[in-house]
Amino acid sequence: MERKENWRDLLDRLIEQHIVKEGISDKRVIEAMRKIPRHLFIPNGEKNLRLAYQDRPLPIGYGQTISQPYMVAYMLQELNITKDSRALEIGTGSGYNASLLGLLAKEVYTIETVPELARRAERIIKALNLKNVKVFVGDGSLGLEQYAPYDRIIATCAAPSIPDPLLKELSEDGIMIIPIGHGYFDMLKKVVKHSNDDIEVIDLIPCSFVPMKGKFGY
Repeated sequence: MERKENWRDLLDRLIEQHIVKEGISDKRVIEAMRKIPRHLFIPNGEKNLRLAYQDRPLPIGYGQTISQPYMVAYMLQELNITKDSRALEIGTGSGYNASLLGLLAKEVYTIETVPELARRAERIIKALNLKNVKVFVGDGSLGLEQYAPYDRIIATCAAPSIPDPLLKELSEDGIMIIPIGHGYFDMLKKVVKHSNDDIEVIDLIPCSFVPMKGKFGY
């Protein structure tokens, strides 16, 4: 009789064969990924465990996707988040990335344009008892001014250029990771705000994300 596969075994295999093997070395990021079951964030994930733990993006409805695990890990590693960080995420989507942030940061604010996705993500995050993660519905390209500034900002959708509100809401010495391009053919950029007059922008790797919606998106 064939043994039923356990999600933890599949997750460990994903981390060892794709996350660690392909260069992710941040121990806090790897440990966070070991604790969050990715299949919870994918429609019918309980019935498709093998699919949930492949290193690939997957559809989650409403024209959105859950990002490739390696890309998630890479972005979080480049974000250099600390346990004292206040973080803003643009594009809650499934809630997977926000949940990882919840294990890495002190406070997490995440904003989603699709109300149905926001509500679903909020339910999962609540079930995981991540009390430091707050989900909002709105135009993510405008940021979330009422809780600014943020030490770290991460966008999981591609903007045509770096939105001015996000730059303003990033604290001094803060870091932002954001895909910039036309949507699906993008460049992942790392933005370091040394001061209001000294913004460093570093090209990281080519990537492919759904387009950012809103005033400063598409």
